[in-house]
Amino acid sequence: MARFFKYKSTDDLIQDAHELGGEIQTSEDFSTLFEPLEIRGQTLKNRLAIQPMEGCDGTLDGFPDELTYRRYQRFGAGGAGLIWGEATAIADEGRMNPRQLWIHNKTVPALTKMLDQCRNAHQEATGSTDGLLIGLQLTHSGRFSFQKPLIATRDPLLDSLTLDKSTGKMLDDQYPLLTDDDLKRIEDQYLVAVRLAVQCGVDFIDLKQCHRYLLSELLGAYNREGEYGGSFENRTRLIRNIVQRTRAEYPDLIIATRFNAYDGIPFRGEGEDFVGQPVPHDLPLVNGFGMNLDEPTKEEISEPIKLAQQMRDWGVDLLNVSAGNPYACPHYVRPAEFPPVDGYNAPEHPLLGVMRHFRLTRAIQEAVPDIPVIGSGYSWLQDYALHAGAANVKNGHAAIVGMGRATLSHPDFAIAVEKHGKMNRKQICRTFSYCTNLMRTKDHPLGQYPTGCPPFDKEVYDPLWKEAKAKIDAKAD
Repeated sequence: MARFFKYKSTDDLIQDAHELGGEIQTSEDFSTLFEPLEIRGQTLKNRLAIQPMEGCDGTLDGFPDELTYRRYQRFGAGGAGLIWGEATAIADEGRMNPRQLWIHNKTVPALTKMLDQCRNAHQEATGSTDGLLIGLQLTHSGRFSFQKPLIATRDPLLDSLTLDKSTGKMLDDQYPLLTDDDLKRIEDQYLVAVRLAVQCGVDFIDLKQCHRYLLSELLGAYNREGEYGGSFENRTRLIRNIVQRTRAEYPDLIIATRFNAYDGIPFRGEGEDFVGQPVPHDLPLVNGFGMNLDEPTKEEISEPIKLAQQMRDWGVDLLNVSAGNPYACPHYVRPAEFPPVDGYNAPEHPLLGVMRHFRLTRAIQEAVPDIPVIGSGYSWLQDYALHAGAANVKNGHAAIVGMGRATLSHPDFAIAVEKHGKMNRKQICRTFSYCTNLMRTKDHPLGQYPTGCPPFDKEVYDPLWKEAKAKIDAKAD
């Protein structure tokens, strides 16, 4: 039974937001969501996006597999104008999990097929691919690389939570950092990945800077020495070089980036109710982006705004705003009714998390009104997600509404709203975290279970969830 979401109308939602000390605006007019948008000479057909979500269903050598192709066909047929392809590693050593997609010479034909099938499904469902933009999110997982953590800076809080599988120990202050030369090599790897993505036929590439993966970690690396740490100029050196080299080589390519506007700090469950509390920490913190290092639960948006403005000047065309870390502080990333199996009960009302996403996105969009910004955090609003999204777009607080988990259960949400003026209630995600629990269950022969929606995509994912849950319950016993 839902613990927080009990709204019968948008008025209930607005009132609850007010009582929590914030504000949510809504609109019954969805027409603004179906207005076109120009991005570097290309037309986006509507203001609805499918956010990047790893399926954990590729092969061990980085190819899309049967379920990967299926997901992108479903996304393509769903009617959203922007399909933001999931995290695709630029190098084997930078993969976050053994089933993560990896772009290299041998996978280019398969990734091309995945994108083509997505477009073909869109053509069949809507009659045209005009105004459809599909991209890939290029990533290096850094400290979360599954083979071996590759860290860019000391982080006393995350290091104590980061396992080096080769030794079975958590990281300490003797664990080696990536050198400046390593980061220069990674810069070159990004450019190779961009070239391969262009070969695949992408409409845009995303340089992933969120959730404390490598490029994200560098943004907050105040305590790193050398060319890539300390000053704002140094901490943004790697992303600046990658963007500028990409723009010089591909003057017409849409360059996007999903970046953290607020990192937050790790939480852990405590007490009988296992409610998340900040891990013990000394102040001021030594690193972190978009946060007050003396009061880390407070946002400090000046540097994220500065980064957004500079990225626009370097040639970035499209921004996607996120926050937090999915392993250390998941309630920041994805407000939910129920926590993931390896998480904790949320220390705040999920609506506060939604309003944080909206607040951060609005600040960035208002700072760069000349380029579109995508907002996150909509899934927990369930029936009223697009009411809030329409208001945000109408009021200039975001240019595009990004839907994440909700598209696993309701991939055709855009078509439903365009045709019927509402989403299908029988497909709306209730944020029970089944999708996250699947991919966090590590007892699958290939490393982890593929993620999907067991309640609303039963044929494929319900049997997988029953198998995964049995293993979770056995461990609990």
